[in-house]
Amino acid sequence: LDGPLLAKVLGLELNKDRDVERIHCSGVNTLDIEPVEGRYMLSGGSDGVIVLYDLENSSRQPYYTCKAVCSVGRSHPDVHKYSVETVQWYPHDTGMFTSSSFDKTLKVWDTNTLQIADVFNFEETVYSHHMSPVATKHCLVAVGTRGHKVQLCDLKSGSCSHILQGHRQEILAVSWSPRYEHILATASADSRAKLWDVRRASGCLITLDQHNGKKSQAAESANTAHNGKVNGLCFTSDGLHLLTVGTDNRMRLWNSSNGENTLVNYGKVYNDSRKGLKFTVSSGCSSEFVFVPYGSTIAVYTIYSGEQITMLKGHYKSVDCCVFQSNFQELYSGSRDCNILAWVPSLCDSVPDDDDE
Repeated sequence: LDGPLLAKVLGLELNKDRDVERIHCSGVNTLDIEPVEGRYMLSGGSDGVIVLYDLENSSRQPYYTCKAVCSVGRSHPDVHKYSVETVQWYPHDTGMFTSSSFDKTLKVWDTNTLQIADVFNFEETVYSHHMSPVATKHCLVAVGTRGHKVQLCDLKSGSCSHILQGHRQEILAVSWSPRYEHILATASADSRAKLWDVRRASGCLITLDQHNGKKSQAAESANTAHNGKVNGLCFTSDGLHLLTVGTDNRMRLWNSSNGENTLVNYGKVYNDSRKGLKFTVSSGCSSEFVFVPYGSTIAVYTIYSGEQITMLKGHYKSVDCCVFQSNFQELYSGSRDCNILAWVPSLCDSVPDDDDE
């Protein structure tokens, strides 16, 4: 393992020199950092409020607070009525972002005016949505709702063009592959996780099977990814593997090309979330890590060995989301305690300067 980056991630600790301005008066459900320059972060709260932060330290002082630039507050005419479950920057520029909510809507926002550019209404509660980080041929937003169907909304035409059918209960998480723009992963309360090719009429490519097709296993758990709700999904940064978490307190790593369970054992991964759980992976490190909300802490595992490296302690209520900033190898987490915390590599136990970049 090459030294500096690995040591940085292993040295992640609550940064005493950095605060994120506290704006939310209720739990923070979702965070997203824009991929263009990694400077701006969105957060969504359980009271419908959305906040936009500038993460850059313009003061150049060692101690600084990431300031809120603007927010969609309770008095905003287009504020979500209920909990915001997902926020996401438009993948190619920071002029637009999207949000979805338990109020059965997906909203497309103009960042500069904080006005709505478009709104999609659904018949059911929305749990999750995602836009492909790599798509050039389509502009589809995948939306997971309490209904059993995955909806694909086309930002170009403004209509919901397509429905993926196959799950039997609510869709708690959706995620496009970071490698292939037409591959989508979905996770459901029906214990199943599926991979879809949205170019195909039938859609479903693979239903992930924790037993890898071994007939000897109990028939009722055949073709299930977890023995409980599957409520979180995350591709590895190269898209070759997919991580799932479930309410059976397990995390699983799958080969995303053939759907095989790699059987990496992460031990008990405590998960009592009744909705989607937002977890994340590192990128730009020599070794790859996964950061998973674990009660009021965040557990850090090496993806391919399953070893638990550390627990990040600092929140005092359940953590609902975390997001990784690869430019600076930083992690941000949001919790029901209304706080967003910054976890930044500690400099003291870094590698000696001569081989540090």
